[in-house]
Amino acid sequence: MMPQTTLRNVFHVPAPPSAVLAHLAEPSNYVGLSPLVVSVRDVRRTPGESRFVSVERFHFFGFVKYDNLIEVTLRAAGDGVEGEVRSPGGVRLGFRFALAADGEGTEVEDVLTVRATMRPLLWYAARKAREVQLARGDILAGRAATML
Repeated sequence: MMPQTTLRNVFHVPAPPSAVLAHLAEPSNYVGLSPLVVSVRDVRRTPGESRFVSVERFHFFGFVKYDNLIEVTLRAAGDGVEGEVRSPGGVRLGFRFALAADGEGTEVEDVLTVRATMRPLLWYAARKAREVQLARGDILAGRAATML
């Protein structure tokens, strides 16, 4: 069994749950939703599921650029969106965005489970995933007007 860690964040988006669900269920909207994701390609849709390749751009030492191609599976699941990510190097990520009406908008519970083949890789992947997770609330809130 691979080592794993679970990360959780709850935030508010000033848009109704149906609009947030539609936004999160569309693969093209993941560009910029993670500050690392610069493009989405090869989108394949089947009823209830989308599969696509997401390009994560990493910079090392300030000048070395690396594009990490990850396979993403995305499913709208009633009250939210869930899926899996398979990244080269043995990193796997399960995610769920649970949505609930919250006053004038939506409460989003963002849960990520990060697994990796080796503990040092898990630590690195979990640190990056947490940075993305914490940024995602502000990014989604900033996109709320375009969801309406």
